[in-house]
Amino acid sequence: MAGSSSTSLAHNGSFHQGANFAVAAATTLDASFYHERDIPGAPSKFPLNTSLGVQLEWFESMKPSLCRTDRECKEFFGSSLFFVGEFGVNDYHFSFQKKTVQEVRSLVPDIVITVTRDQQRLITEHGARSLVVPGVIPSGCSPPILTKFAEASPAAYDSKTGCLKAYNELGMHHNSLLQAALSKLQAKHRNVRIIYADYFGPVMDMVVSPHMFGFQNVLSVCCGGPGRYMYNASVRCGDAAATTCVDPSARLYWAGVHLTEAANRYIAGRWLNKINSLTRPSSKGGK
Repeated sequence: MAGSSSTSLAHNGSFHQGANFAVAAATTLDASFYHERDIPGAPSKFPLNTSLGVQLEWFESMKPSLCRTDRECKEFFGSSLFFVGEFGVNDYHFSFQKKTVQEVRSLVPDIVITVTRDQQRLITEHGARSLVVPGVIPSGCSPPILTKFAEASPAAYDSKTGCLKAYNELGMHHNSLLQAALSKLQAKHRNVRIIYADYFGPVMDMVVSPHMFGFQNVLSVCCGGPGRYMYNASVRCGDAAATTCVDPSARLYWAGVHLTEAANRYIAGRWLNKINSLTRPSSKGGK
């Protein structure tokens, strides 16, 4: 995490085995973008700017502790795996507080451009050769969205899953644009592996066929407060009033939009299989 990174560096800590700059509720776009548009509103202004660009700056400030010469840095980062994301979900969820799904859709190109631009920066300025870029989740199936933006019309919901269709369509739109942008970036850098990690598909697998994964409930959180989906914005997991389900492994969501270990295990398996298949040396003979 960012805070521990600076503290550890001050105490001669080493990050040669890896570093995580993730921050809870981090956005793709800078906080100023949302402040200028009064999103998410005066009562909950972003207290800190922890956007993707800021996290990249933190990485750059740590870089001298990992390598010194251009050649050394090129070799070090050329053999490293950069995992960037997922980015976009927080941008959209904050924006939903002030805008309709249709209005939020206009943000998708800016978010995808920002994510892609920073991949380009990692490649050209820092020598990254292996990058994993996740897409976004199906927000229409997440308990906070289902609770905050409940619709009176049954037509707003997918009849098979119970998810809000418009919010999932936004996620599919984001993922489609992101994959297209990453394909273009890959074409420009053929000696680089840019791997799109599908978040949406595996989550929908579990929502559509919960019993195949041992889930009994896929739309309610395990740890939360009173409500149809056991999500209550005024009762956070860990609060005295919060309750916890008996068996977290039988749930898709742990708290809020965050998945259980069982769900993350399935997603991680899917991603690792893809990463391994794309990074494994080919067995075919060459010239």
